[in-house]
Amino acid sequence: MKVVLNLLEFNPGAMGGIETYIRNVLSRLATIDSSSSWTVVCNESTAEYFAAIDRRIELKIIVNRRRSLPRLTRSIFRNITGIDLLARSIERLGADVVHNPLTNVRPLAFTRPSVLTFYDMQHEYYPQMFSPRELLRRKAKYEKAVHLANRIIAISGHVKLSLVEKYGVAADKIDVVYLGCGAEYRMLEDSGRFDALKKKYRLDRPFMYYPAATWPHKNHRNLLAALRILKEQSSFDGDLVLTGIAMQAHSGLMAEIERLGLTDRVKVLGYLPYEDLPFLYNMARLLVFPSLFEGFGIPLVEAMACGCPVVCSGVTSLPEVIGDAGVLFDPLSPADIAEKVLLVWKSPETRAGMKDKGLERAKLFNWDETARKTLAVYCKALERI
Repeated sequence: MKVVLNLLEFNPGAMGGIETYIRNVLSRLATIDSSSSWTVVCNESTAEYFAAIDRRIELKIIVNRRRSLPRLTRSIFRNITGIDLLARSIERLGADVVHNPLTNVRPLAFTRPSVLTFYDMQHEYYPQMFSPRELLRRKAKYEKAVHLANRIIAISGHVKLSLVEKYGVAADKIDVVYLGCGAEYRMLEDSGRFDALKKKYRLDRPFMYYPAATWPHKNHRNLLAALRILKEQSSFDGDLVLTGIAMQAHSGLMAEIERLGLTDRVKVLGYLPYEDLPFLYNMARLLVFPSLFEGFGIPLVEAMACGCPVVCSGVTSLPEVIGDAGVLFDPLSPADIAEKVLLVWKSPETRAGMKDKGLERAKLFNWDETARKTLAVYCKALERI
């Protein structure tokens, strides 16, 4: 079987959990099925990134810069003739199956069997968090893409249910394939590295940890309001550590920290090297995850695998991922966030029980299994099931 993965619009460093998913699945497919061949379609700026993942993966580079002549030519030709030159170029690679791991690209109509990974449809639930232009783009592309695909990989049961309810997709066309957690996320004992990172990031007090790009739906604002309650109304003695790339809501976040008088309690570390993240999970007293909307929630699994207790929103996919290993709160209520955080923060016995449950639950999510189930979806698509 020859599989072609369309990653022409891939943007490393700005895609969060989607990048984690793509990198980990790609690194395993050729090992799990060495008899098949694997080709990634990418642009010139990401070729080196993909080559470093697995040298057994063939790369097909297509010029796709904005306003580049090849891209403009393809667009004009498609508008005049209705023929999609990009789709035809990909199919000429001889694919048995084409996989689109990026939902947010222009839908392509393939004559060969195709698979689409679908992450979430936040815009259908929180349209106010998107610009009119982005909302229009998503509405034009997402629903069309799911109906063009032969099979859909949904990253959680919540995503599958959303596809059925919002877009009318047949349930038997959708396979739920959970995301995973790499072996690097585990309990660590390197005291020298812990000391070095504490010094590097000035982590001189116990802290709760929230790794998330500063998008509006990540709900940093209510988390800060909860921290203000903790600071004023309890003996809370810790800090809040935030990591993740600066996005749309970042300037508002920084202003809110200042307005609430929390500059002494919040450390905004930005985008960190991957190799530092397992150590932060290990050092944190707990992971707090107040997101309003998730398709899966990889940080929950990473935290559990590192023995870090999880306190998170009880909405969308998060209860499905955390099971009975975490404590849930209402993400719209700063008071409830503060109450649940304090419950775990102040009780070593509670944290110890959550740690044990989390370590066990994290075993359910691993990238080898994600890759194996992805391969099974390719086979279903090839058989037109």
